[in-house]
Amino acid sequence: MQKALLLFILLGCSSLATAQNRYFVLFKDKAGSNFSLEKPSEYLSSRAIERRNKQNISISTNDLPVNQSYLEILKEGGAEVLFTSKWLNGAVIEIDKNDLNTVLGYDFVKGLEGEYSNGLEGPNARRKPNTKDYSYPVFFDAGASTDQLQMLGADVMQNQGFTGKGVLIGVFDSGFPNAPNLDVFQNLFNEDRVVETYDFVNQEENVFNDHYHGTHVLSCIAADLEGQMKGTAPGASFLLYTTENVFSETRMEEVNWLIAAERADSIGVDIISTSLGYSNFDGKEQDYTYSTLDGNTALITRAADLAASKGILVIASAGNEGNDPWKFITPPSDADSIISVAAVNSDGQYAAFSSLGPSVDGRIKPEVAAKGVATTIASPNNLIGAGNGTSYAAPLITGLAAGLRQAFPDLTAMELRDIILKSGSQAGQPDDKLGYGIPNFLRAYEMANIQSLISSTDENILVFPNPAENTDFIKVLIANEELGNSFELSLSNLSGQELYRETFKRNYFELPLLQEVRPTGTYLLKIWNENFSETKRIFIE
Repeated sequence: MQKALLLFILLGCSSLATAQNRYFVLFKDKAGSNFSLEKPSEYLSSRAIERRNKQNISISTNDLPVNQSYLEILKEGGAEVLFTSKWLNGAVIEIDKNDLNTVLGYDFVKGLEGEYSNGLEGPNARRKPNTKDYSYPVFFDAGASTDQLQMLGADVMQNQGFTGKGVLIGVFDSGFPNAPNLDVFQNLFNEDRVVETYDFVNQEENVFNDHYHGTHVLSCIAADLEGQMKGTAPGASFLLYTTENVFSETRMEEVNWLIAAERADSIGVDIISTSLGYSNFDGKEQDYTYSTLDGNTALITRAADLAASKGILVIASAGNEGNDPWKFITPPSDADSIISVAAVNSDGQYAAFSSLGPSVDGRIKPEVAAKGVATTIASPNNLIGAGNGTSYAAPLITGLAAGLRQAFPDLTAMELRDIILKSGSQAGQPDDKLGYGIPNFLRAYEMANIQSLISSTDENILVFPNPAENTDFIKVLIANEELGNSFELSLSNLSGQELYRETFKRNYFELPLLQEVRPTGTYLLKIWNENFSETKRIFIE
């Protein structure tokens, strides 16, 4: 896949070690921009534009790059511009604190999003107390990843040819050391399916010399070593971005995530997978509280929802805080338009360390679950081992989503999200541990087919197959959602004899072909409620 050539403003790559004062300055407008909504190809790839068009998402003002003249004025005033954000319309700068008031006095400056540490290791830094790593490298027999694929039906998905081919996934993590040299990734790199890499912490392209966590995570999706390990989407393409600084915990990492998401959007990413969460920081004054899990407060949460608004499916680990005093999900899992993922063991039972919901405003969180206990992973030392954590459950779901995206390329990201949730093992009774439960490819595949049927018809009711031959069921779909959600159904022969009657409270129903209707012939299927009544002829062959 050819790498997109886009406007990507990453300025000021001088030594981070000397950075002292970092601020996210917001602008009032994009007046006088060199770019326009009428020429999106100047700042979005054709793939990004196509994704929007398919989902009827308009190019909007927050897609426009920030005003270049504003950046020049900032630099003339002594600021070093590190990143720009088109979605929030601002820039991350480094400047002496004594000169900050001058910047805030510019007539185009709206104010500050925040002040940030540069995130380097120091005497007050703490090494990720809220991101636990339970990995333990061990040797496995061939096919150690089989059960985590089977749990989701991903083995069936791949047998049907859906490996995520053509789907672009952005993985945001702490680094991917030695990934190009690992056996499980040889197909990935030999086929040039790593489209781009970038380290937003150190501002460099190399992501293969950082922290091992991202390598573990990537293997859950992309591993492809026959007989030993397969990820859930071994045929997908990837953007590999380092946004997490493991040597400390600061809100700058949320900024890194935002900028990475904007970059991934511009290239044309389909899915963002992130096994990162933020609640506690160096310096307690910036810690989030449960009351801030409202889907609108944390910067990374807002960034995740903005990505979703561009037609990107965002999948995040729920967190490993279930046994801790915090115990709840961590941002960005509280975002309302993404999928947050809990962990279960090989028996599908809740893992005690998995973070709990709901969000503070009562939304179901996490949404789904996958194997996060003794999950098969690949390590930078070229061993296949195991690890515990929602960090590994989330990428397993990401691969499932990629296979479904390949199978149903016309679904919107929100339709795909909805289908994955509804395919969950406890979709009828979601809870604050596993949400809608463990999703399954075959259930999701059938639902996606139904969604496609609904989108392609103007009829109120669809009955199929019709004529029916060599089948034990006739499927009935109420395609018009305005008709309600509770229906009566009766099946009669042409003599008026009622052979079958049922009440159902959903828009999809499988009518068993009982012995009474086995004979070849024509029958009348009546469906009604207080809003409507309709009769269909069905033919049994």
